Amino acid sequence: MILEEYIDKAVWERIESFSQEKETPFLVIDLDTIRKNYVELKQGFSNADIYYAVKANPNEEVLKLLNDLGSSFDAASIYEIDKLLKIGVSPDRISFGNTIKKISSIKYAYEKGIRLFTTDSRSDLINISRYAPNSKVFIRLIVEGALTADWPLARKFGCSIEEVKNIIDLSETLDVEVYGLSFHVGSQQRNVFMWDYALLKVKDIFEWAFNEKGITIKSINMGGGLPSKYLNKADELDIYSEKIKESIANHFKDNEPRIILEPGRSLVGNSGVIVSEVVLVSKKSELEHYRWVYVDVGKFNGLIETMDECIKYPIYCSSTGSHEEDTEEVILAGPTCDSVDIMYEKYMYSLPLSLKEGDRIYWLSTGAYTSSYCSVEFNGFPPMKAYCI
Repeated sequence: MILEEYIDKAVWERIESFSQEKETPFLVIDLDTIRKNYVELKQGFSNADIYYAVKANPNEEVLKLLNDLGSSFDAASIYEIDKLLKIGVSPDRISFGNTIKKISSIKYAYEKGIRLFTTDSRSDLINISRYAPNSKVFIRLIVEGALTADWPLARKFGCSIEEVKNIIDLSETLDVEVYGLSFHVGSQQRNVFMWDYALLKVKDIFEWAFNEKGITIKSINMGGGLPSKYLNKADELDIYSEKIKESIANHFKDNEPRIILEPGRSLVGNSGVIVSEVVLVSKKSELEHYRWVYVDVGKFNGLIETMDECIKYPIYCSSTGSHEEDTEEVILAGPTCDSVDIMYEKYMYSLPLSLKEGDRIYWLSTGAYTSSYCSVEFNGFPPMKAYCI
Protein backbone atom coordinates (compact mmCIF):
# COMPACT_ATOMS: atom_id res chain seq x y z
CA MET A 1 0.00 0.00 0.00
CA ILE A 2 1.28 3.47 -0.89
CA LEU A 3 0.63 5.53 2.24
CA GLU A 4 0.42 8.86 0.41
CA GLU A 5 -2.58 7.67 -1.65
CA TYR A 6 -4.74 7.70 1.46
CA ILE A 7 -3.34 10.31 3.83
CA ASP A 8 -1.48 13.59 3.44
CA LYS A 9 2.15 13.30 4.44
CA ALA A 10 2.00 16.17 6.93
CA VAL A 11 -1.16 14.74 8.53
CA TRP A 12 0.44 11.30 8.81
CA GLU A 13 3.56 12.72 10.46
CA ARG A 14 1.40 14.67 12.90
CA ILE A 15 -0.67 11.60 13.82
CA GLU A 16 2.32 9.27 14.05
CA SER A 17 4.18 11.68 16.31
CA PHE A 18 1.15 12.15 18.57
CA SER A 19 0.64 8.38 18.83
CA GLN A 20 4.10 7.34 19.97
CA GLU A 21 3.63 6.93 23.73
CA LYS A 22 -0.09 6.16 23.92
CA GLU A 23 -1.55 2.77 24.77
CA THR A 24 -3.48 1.13 21.95
CA PRO A 25 -6.12 0.89 20.65
CA PHE A 26 -7.21 4.49 20.04
CA LEU A 27 -8.50 6.75 17.31
CA VAL A 28 -6.73 9.96 16.29
CA ILE A 29 -8.82 12.57 14.48
CA ASP A 30 -7.13 15.34 12.50
CA LEU A 31 -9.36 18.42 12.74
CA ASP A 32 -7.58 20.25 9.92
CA THR A 33 -8.60 17.45 7.54
CA ILE A 34 -12.26 17.87 8.53
CA ARG A 35 -12.00 21.63 8.03
CA LYS A 36 -10.53 21.09 4.57
CA ASN A 37 -13.24 18.55 3.68
CA TYR A 38 -16.01 20.91 4.76
CA VAL A 39 -14.64 23.82 2.73
CA GLU A 40 -14.30 21.61 -0.36
CA LEU A 41 -17.85 20.29 0.07
CA LYS A 42 -19.27 23.81 0.36
CA GLN A 43 -17.35 24.86 -2.74
CA GLY A 44 -18.58 21.83 -4.67
CA PHE A 45 -22.21 22.29 -3.60
CA SER A 46 -22.41 26.04 -3.12
CA ASN A 47 -26.22 26.13 -3.31
CA ALA A 48 -26.76 23.31 -0.81
CA ASP A 49 -27.23 23.47 2.95
CA ILE A 50 -24.97 21.11 4.87
CA TYR A 51 -26.48 19.10 7.74
CA TYR A 52 -23.66 17.01 9.20
CA ALA A 53 -24.78 13.50 10.21
CA VAL A 54 -23.76 13.47 13.87
CA LYS A 55 -23.82 9.67 14.09
CA ALA A 56 -20.76 9.45 11.82
CA ASN A 57 -18.54 10.92 14.52
CA PRO A 58 -20.18 12.61 17.53
CA ASN A 59 -16.91 13.75 19.13
CA GLU A 60 -17.58 17.11 20.77
CA GLU A 61 -14.51 18.76 19.25
CA VAL A 62 -15.64 17.66 15.79
CA LEU A 63 -19.11 19.09 16.39
CA LYS A 64 -17.71 22.37 17.71
CA LEU A 65 -15.47 22.73 14.65
CA LEU A 66 -18.33 22.12 12.23
CA ASN A 67 -20.59 24.47 14.19
CA ASP A 68 -17.95 27.20 13.94
CA LEU A 69 -17.70 26.55 10.19
CA GLY A 70 -21.45 27.17 9.82
CA SER A 71 -22.71 23.61 9.41
CA SER A 72 -26.21 22.55 10.39
CA PHE A 73 -26.76 19.07 11.84
CA ASP A 74 -28.78 15.89 11.31
CA ALA A 75 -29.55 14.20 14.63
CA ALA A 76 -30.62 10.57 14.99
CA SER A 77 -31.82 10.76 18.60
CA ILE A 78 -32.71 13.13 21.42
CA TYR A 79 -29.29 12.39 22.89
CA GLU A 80 -27.57 13.80 19.82
CA ILE A 81 -29.95 16.76 19.95
CA ASP A 82 -28.91 17.41 23.57
CA LYS A 83 -25.24 17.18 22.63
CA LEU A 84 -25.74 19.77 19.88
CA LEU A 85 -27.75 22.15 22.06
CA LYS A 86 -25.09 21.87 24.77
CA ILE A 87 -22.41 23.31 22.47
CA GLY A 88 -24.68 26.15 21.36
CA VAL A 89 -26.20 24.90 18.12
CA SER A 90 -29.48 26.69 17.44
CA PRO A 91 -32.49 24.32 17.17
CA ASP A 92 -33.36 25.81 13.77
CA ARG A 93 -30.10 24.27 12.50
CA ILE A 94 -30.99 20.76 13.68
CA SER A 95 -33.01 18.18 11.78
CA PHE A 96 -34.43 15.10 13.53
CA GLY A 97 -33.66 12.77 10.65
CA ASN A 98 -34.42 9.35 12.13
CA THR A 99 -37.68 7.93 10.80
CA ILE A 100 -37.93 5.59 13.80
CA LYS A 101 -38.71 7.54 16.96
CA LYS A 102 -40.79 7.29 20.10
CA ILE A 103 -43.65 9.68 20.79
CA SER A 104 -41.69 10.85 23.84
CA SER A 105 -38.73 11.69 21.58
CA ILE A 106 -40.92 13.69 19.19
CA LYS A 107 -42.37 15.65 22.12
CA TYR A 108 -38.94 16.25 23.63
CA ALA A 109 -37.42 17.47 20.35
CA TYR A 110 -40.37 19.80 19.78
CA GLU A 111 -40.07 21.23 23.29
CA LYS A 112 -36.38 21.92 22.57
CA GLY A 113 -37.33 23.90 19.45
CA ILE A 114 -36.83 21.32 16.69
CA ARG A 115 -39.21 21.92 13.78
CA LEU A 116 -37.70 19.77 11.03
CA PHE A 117 -38.49 16.03 11.03
CA THR A 118 -38.19 13.10 8.64
CA THR A 119 -40.77 10.33 8.29
CA ASP A 120 -41.49 7.31 6.12
CA SER A 121 -44.79 6.07 7.56
CA ARG A 122 -48.32 7.30 8.11
CA SER A 123 -48.33 6.42 11.80
CA ASP A 124 -45.17 8.44 12.43
CA LEU A 125 -46.61 11.38 10.50
CA ILE A 126 -49.68 11.33 12.74
CA ASN A 127 -47.42 11.36 15.80
CA ILE A 128 -45.44 14.31 14.44
CA SER A 129 -48.66 16.21 13.71
CA ARG A 130 -50.03 15.52 17.19
CA TYR A 131 -46.89 16.11 19.26
CA ALA A 132 -44.91 18.51 17.03
CA PRO A 133 -47.68 20.54 15.37
CA ASN A 134 -46.94 22.89 12.48
CA SER A 135 -43.54 21.27 11.89
CA LYS A 136 -41.90 20.78 8.52
CA VAL A 137 -41.58 17.18 7.39
CA PHE A 138 -39.43 15.36 4.87
CA ILE A 139 -40.84 12.12 3.52
CA ARG A 140 -38.09 9.59 2.90
CA LEU A 141 -38.26 7.70 -0.38
CA ILE A 142 -36.71 4.27 -0.62
CA VAL A 143 -33.99 3.96 -3.29
CA GLU A 144 -33.48 0.37 -4.43
CA GLY A 145 -30.25 1.32 -6.17
CA ALA A 146 -28.75 2.01 -2.74
CA LEU A 147 -27.96 -1.72 -2.62
CA THR A 148 -24.97 -0.97 -4.87
CA ALA A 149 -23.32 1.01 -2.05
CA ASP A 150 -20.55 -0.48 0.07
CA TRP A 151 -22.77 0.02 3.16
CA PRO A 152 -26.39 -0.19 1.88
CA LEU A 153 -29.26 1.53 3.70
CA ALA A 154 -32.14 0.60 1.41
CA ARG A 155 -34.20 -1.99 3.29
CA LYS A 156 -34.84 -0.48 6.70
CA PHE A 157 -35.52 3.13 5.77
CA GLY A 158 -37.76 4.90 3.30
CA CYS A 159 -40.98 3.95 1.54
CA SER A 160 -42.23 3.39 -2.00
CA ILE A 161 -43.50 6.07 -4.35
CA GLU A 162 -47.06 4.85 -3.73
CA GLU A 163 -46.64 5.17 0.04
CA VAL A 164 -45.08 8.63 -0.32
CA LYS A 165 -48.27 9.67 -2.12
CA ASN A 166 -50.39 8.11 0.63
CA ILE A 167 -48.46 10.09 3.23
CA ILE A 168 -48.92 13.30 1.25
CA ASP A 169 -52.66 12.56 1.01
CA LEU A 170 -52.82 12.07 4.78
CA SER A 171 -50.84 15.25 5.46
CA GLU A 172 -53.69 17.35 4.07
CA THR A 173 -55.78 16.40 7.11
CA LEU A 174 -52.99 16.99 9.64
CA ASP A 175 -51.13 19.90 11.19
CA VAL A 176 -47.83 19.40 9.34
CA GLU A 177 -46.20 20.79 6.21
CA VAL A 178 -44.77 18.34 3.70
CA TYR A 179 -41.72 20.48 3.17
CA GLY A 180 -39.58 18.09 1.17
CA LEU A 181 -38.64 14.63 0.01
CA SER A 182 -35.52 12.86 1.19
CA PHE A 183 -33.56 9.84 0.06
CA HIS A 184 -30.27 8.11 0.75
CA VAL A 185 -28.40 6.34 -2.04
CA GLY A 186 -26.42 4.23 0.45
CA SER A 187 -23.31 4.97 2.46
CA GLN A 188 -20.05 4.94 0.51
CA GLN A 189 -21.90 5.04 -2.80
CA ARG A 190 -19.32 4.79 -5.57
CA ASN A 191 -21.86 4.96 -8.43
CA VAL A 192 -22.57 8.65 -8.93
CA PHE A 193 -25.51 7.91 -11.24
CA MET A 194 -27.54 6.62 -8.27
CA TRP A 195 -28.29 10.26 -7.42
CA ASP A 196 -29.75 10.83 -10.88
CA TYR A 197 -31.89 7.72 -10.49
CA ALA A 198 -33.24 8.98 -7.16
CA LEU A 199 -33.77 12.54 -8.39
CA LEU A 200 -35.85 11.28 -11.30
CA LYS A 201 -38.20 9.57 -8.84
CA VAL A 202 -38.34 12.72 -6.72
CA LYS A 203 -39.19 14.82 -9.76
CA ASP A 204 -42.14 12.56 -10.58
CA ILE A 205 -43.52 12.95 -7.05
CA PHE A 206 -43.02 16.73 -7.13
CA GLU A 207 -45.04 16.91 -10.35
CA TRP A 208 -47.78 14.61 -9.02
CA ALA A 209 -48.10 16.64 -5.81
CA PHE A 210 -48.42 19.91 -7.71
CA ASN A 211 -50.68 18.69 -10.52
CA GLU A 212 -52.97 16.44 -8.46
CA LYS A 213 -52.91 18.11 -5.05
CA GLY A 214 -51.86 21.69 -5.66
CA ILE A 215 -48.96 21.15 -3.23
CA THR A 216 -45.59 22.72 -3.94
CA ILE A 217 -42.83 20.68 -2.30
CA LYS A 218 -39.98 23.05 -1.54
CA SER A 219 -36.92 20.96 -0.75
CA ILE A 220 -34.90 17.82 -1.48
CA ASN A 221 -32.77 16.22 1.20
CA MET A 222 -30.25 14.07 -0.66
CA GLY A 223 -28.90 12.49 2.53
CA GLY A 224 -25.34 11.24 2.58
CA GLY A 225 -23.55 8.67 0.46
CA LEU A 226 -20.58 10.72 -0.75
CA PRO A 227 -17.54 8.47 -0.33
CA SER A 228 -14.36 8.56 1.69
CA LYS A 229 -10.99 7.02 0.78
CA TYR A 230 -10.92 3.25 1.24
CA LEU A 231 -9.25 0.46 -0.74
CA ASN A 232 -12.18 0.32 -3.18
CA LYS A 233 -11.57 3.51 -5.14
CA ALA A 234 -14.20 6.18 -5.76
CA ASP A 235 -14.23 9.30 -7.92
CA GLU A 236 -13.07 12.64 -6.52
CA LEU A 237 -15.62 15.01 -5.00
CA ASP A 238 -15.67 17.35 -7.99
CA ILE A 239 -16.95 14.51 -10.21
CA TYR A 240 -19.82 13.89 -7.79
CA SER A 241 -20.71 17.56 -7.46
CA GLU A 242 -20.61 18.11 -11.22
CA LYS A 243 -22.81 15.11 -12.05
CA ILE A 244 -25.29 15.67 -9.20
CA LYS A 245 -25.72 19.39 -9.97
CA GLU A 246 -26.19 18.48 -13.62
CA SER A 247 -28.95 16.03 -12.65
CA ILE A 248 -30.71 18.64 -10.51
CA ALA A 249 -30.57 21.19 -13.33
CA ASN A 250 -31.86 18.68 -15.90
CA HIS A 251 -34.79 17.51 -13.78
CA PHE A 252 -35.89 20.79 -12.19
CA LYS A 253 -34.85 23.41 -14.74
CA ASP A 254 -35.57 26.90 -13.38
CA ASN A 255 -37.56 25.62 -10.39
CA GLU A 256 -34.68 24.20 -8.39
CA PRO A 257 -35.80 23.41 -4.84
CA ARG A 258 -33.79 23.96 -1.70
CA ILE A 259 -31.10 21.26 -1.55
CA ILE A 260 -29.90 19.71 1.69
CA LEU A 261 -26.94 17.35 2.06
CA GLU A 262 -26.34 15.19 5.12
CA PRO A 263 -22.68 14.18 4.81
CA GLY A 264 -21.02 12.08 7.45
CA ARG A 265 -18.42 9.72 6.05
CA SER A 266 -17.22 12.15 3.36
CA LEU A 267 -16.55 14.86 5.96
CA VAL A 268 -14.80 12.87 8.67
CA GLY A 269 -13.82 9.47 7.23
CA ASN A 270 -10.31 10.31 6.05
CA SER A 271 -9.61 12.43 9.15
CA GLY A 272 -9.11 9.43 11.44
CA VAL A 273 -6.50 6.76 12.04
CA ILE A 274 -7.02 3.87 14.47
CA VAL A 275 -3.75 2.83 16.07
CA SER A 276 -3.76 -0.83 17.11
CA GLU A 277 -1.25 -3.42 18.30
CA VAL A 278 -0.67 -7.00 17.21
CA VAL A 279 -1.68 -9.31 20.07
CA LEU A 280 -0.82 -12.65 18.49
CA VAL A 281 0.36 -14.17 15.20
CA SER A 282 -0.39 -17.86 14.76
CA LYS A 283 -1.44 -20.73 12.51
CA LYS A 284 -4.19 -23.25 13.22
CA SER A 285 -2.10 -26.17 11.96
CA GLU A 286 1.13 -26.99 10.14
CA LEU A 287 -0.81 -27.31 6.90
CA GLU A 288 -2.61 -23.96 7.32
CA HIS A 289 -1.91 -21.70 4.37
CA TYR A 290 -2.53 -18.44 6.18
CA ARG A 291 -1.38 -16.84 9.39
CA TRP A 292 -3.97 -15.44 11.74
CA VAL A 293 -3.12 -11.95 12.93
CA TYR A 294 -5.03 -10.91 16.06
CA VAL A 295 -5.06 -7.22 16.96
CA ASP A 296 -6.42 -5.30 19.94
CA VAL A 297 -9.21 -3.67 17.94
CA GLY A 298 -12.07 -5.51 16.25
CA LYS A 299 -15.73 -5.54 15.31
CA PHE A 300 -16.92 -4.74 18.83
CA ASN A 301 -14.62 -1.81 19.54
CA GLY A 302 -14.58 0.23 16.38
CA LEU A 303 -14.49 -1.91 13.23
CA ILE A 304 -18.13 -2.99 12.88
CA GLU A 305 -18.18 -1.85 9.25
CA THR A 306 -15.89 -4.75 8.42
CA MET A 307 -19.04 -6.87 8.87
CA ASP A 308 -19.41 -8.93 5.69
CA GLU A 309 -16.14 -7.21 4.74
CA CYS A 310 -18.14 -4.26 3.37
CA ILE A 311 -15.68 -1.49 4.15
CA LYS A 312 -12.06 -2.25 3.35
CA TYR A 313 -9.79 0.11 5.22
CA PRO A 314 -6.28 0.94 4.06
CA ILE A 315 -3.86 -0.64 6.53
CA TYR A 316 -0.27 0.32 7.27
CA CYS A 317 2.20 -1.63 9.45
CA SER A 318 5.00 -0.27 11.59
CA SER A 319 6.93 -3.40 10.55
CA THR A 320 7.35 -3.60 6.77
CA GLY A 321 9.28 -6.01 4.59
CA SER A 322 11.89 -4.59 2.25
CA HIS A 323 10.53 -6.40 -0.83
CA GLU A 324 7.15 -7.57 -2.08
CA GLU A 325 8.13 -11.20 -1.40
CA ASP A 326 8.53 -10.34 2.28
CA THR A 327 4.76 -10.19 2.73
CA GLU A 328 1.99 -12.77 2.60
CA GLU A 329 -1.79 -12.81 2.89
CA VAL A 330 -3.23 -13.10 6.39
CA ILE A 331 -6.56 -13.38 8.19
CA LEU A 332 -7.21 -10.37 10.42
CA ALA A 333 -9.21 -10.84 13.62
CA GLY A 334 -10.06 -8.93 16.78
CA PRO A 335 -9.34 -9.64 20.45
CA THR A 336 -12.72 -10.75 21.82
CA CYS A 337 -14.03 -14.22 22.66
CA ASP A 338 -16.56 -14.11 19.84
CA SER A 339 -16.18 -16.06 16.62
CA VAL A 340 -17.69 -13.28 14.49
CA ASP A 341 -14.88 -10.95 15.54
CA ILE A 342 -13.00 -11.53 12.29
CA MET A 343 -12.49 -8.47 10.12
CA TYR A 344 -11.07 -9.93 6.92
CA GLU A 345 -10.98 -13.59 5.96
CA LYS A 346 -12.19 -13.63 2.35
CA TYR A 347 -10.47 -10.42 1.30
CA MET A 348 -6.86 -11.03 2.25
CA TYR A 349 -4.44 -8.31 3.27
CA SER A 350 -0.74 -8.90 2.62
CA LEU A 351 1.25 -8.15 5.75
CA PRO A 352 4.98 -8.56 6.48
CA LEU A 353 6.38 -12.00 7.24
CA SER A 354 8.34 -10.28 10.01
CA LEU A 355 5.12 -9.14 11.74
CA LYS A 356 5.19 -10.00 15.45
CA GLU A 357 3.42 -9.35 18.72
CA GLY A 358 3.68 -5.72 19.78
CA ASP A 359 3.97 -4.29 16.27
CA ARG A 360 1.55 -1.51 15.46
CA ILE A 361 -1.05 -1.63 12.70
CA TYR A 362 -2.61 1.66 11.57
CA TRP A 363 -6.13 1.62 10.15
CA LEU A 364 -6.50 4.63 7.85
CA SER A 365 -9.72 6.44 6.93
CA THR A 366 -11.36 5.40 10.18
CA GLY A 367 -12.75 8.78 11.24
CA ALA A 368 -16.36 7.77 10.53
CA TYR A 369 -18.51 5.08 12.18
CA THR A 370 -15.76 3.66 14.39
CA SER A 371 -15.59 5.17 17.88
CA SER A 372 -19.36 5.78 17.81
CA TYR A 373 -19.95 2.05 17.18
CA CYS A 374 -17.86 0.80 20.12
CA SER A 375 -19.51 -1.51 22.64
CA VAL A 376 -19.58 -0.30 26.22
CA GLU A 377 -17.97 -3.31 27.86
CA PHE A 378 -18.12 -6.41 25.69
CA ASN A 379 -15.68 -8.95 27.17
CA GLY A 380 -14.76 -6.20 29.61
CA PHE A 381 -12.97 -4.13 26.98
CA PRO A 382 -13.64 -0.39 27.44
CA PRO A 383 -14.73 1.79 24.52
CA MET A 384 -11.88 2.91 22.32
CA LYS A 385 -10.45 6.31 23.23
CA ALA A 386 -10.53 9.10 20.66
CA TYR A 387 -8.19 12.08 20.48
CA CYS A 388 -8.50 15.20 18.33
CA ILE A 389 -5.39 16.99 17.18
